[in-house]
Amino acid sequence: MGMSRHFSPRGNRWIYRFWLRFGSWFLPLLLLAIWELATRRSDSDPALLPSPDAILRAGYSLGISGELLTHIKISAIRAGLGLALGGSLGFVLGLMTGVSQLAERLLDSSIQMIRTIPHLALIPLIILWLGIGEHARVSLVALGAFFPIYINTYHGVRSVDPLLLEMGAVYGLGPQALFRDIIFPGALPNILMGLRYALGVVWLTLIVAETIASTSGIGYLATNAREFMQTDIVILAILIYALLGKVADFLVRLLERRLLSWNPAYRISSDH
Repeated sequence: MGMSRHFSPRGNRWIYRFWLRFGSWFLPLLLLAIWELATRRSDSDPALLPSPDAILRAGYSLGISGELLTHIKISAIRAGLGLALGGSLGFVLGLMTGVSQLAERLLDSSIQMIRTIPHLALIPLIILWLGIGEHARVSLVALGAFFPIYINTYHGVRSVDPLLLEMGAVYGLGPQALFRDIIFPGALPNILMGLRYALGVVWLTLIVAETIASTSGIGYLATNAREFMQTDIVILAILIYALLGKVADFLVRLLERRLLSWNPAYRISSDH
C-alpha cells in the first residue's frame, strides 16, 4: 500500500503533470544528445554526419538570407492546397457512400480498387498528363490526402450506433436533423483521425513531389544540397519536414479537443 501510494499520480502530482506536458520531448532530446556525442568522436566524418551545431548554423545562415522562409512558405502552400482539394473530395464522397447505399454501390468498389494502387506509382502518368509544374505537384499531394479522409469518413458514418438513429427517428428527427445531430457528430472522431493520417501522407508525398524538376520548396532545397554534398542542409530539410508535420498534427489535436469536448475520450481532465 505504501509503495502504490508513493508512486501514484496524486502522490507525485508535479512529476506526473511534468511528464504529461513534456514527456513527448524526452526521446527526441535523448537522440539529439546521442547524435551530438557521436559527432564528437575523432573518427566521425562531418561530411557524412554533421553535428547538430553545424545544422543549426546552416539553418541560421539560410534564415538570415530569407531563402529558408521562402522555401517553407512554398511547401506549406502546396501542402495546404493538396490537402484542401483531396481532403474535401474525400470528405464529400465519404459522406455520400456512408449515408447512401446507392452511392456506395456506385462509387465505393471503384474507389477501393484505385486505393490499392500506390499513389506515388502514378507519378509518371501525372507528369504525362499535367507536366512537371505546380499542377502536377499539388495533384499528387491531393491524391495522397484523398484516401485517408475518404476511408475514415465512410467508416465513421457507418459506425454510428443504429440504436441512436432509431431513437432519433422515434423523436421525430428528419433526415437533415439526424445527420446534423447524430450521424455527423458520431462520425467526427473518425473524420479527424483521417485528417491526422492524411497530413502525414501529405508531407511524405510532398517530399517526393518537390524533388521532381522543382525550383523551390524544401524538397528542392534538399535535392540541390545533395548535388553539392551539403549534408547539413539535407538533414536540415528533413528536420523541417518533421517539424512541419509535428505542428500540423498538434493543430489537429487541438481541433479534436475543441470539437470533441463532449466526448469523454477527448475531454481534458482537470488533473492535466
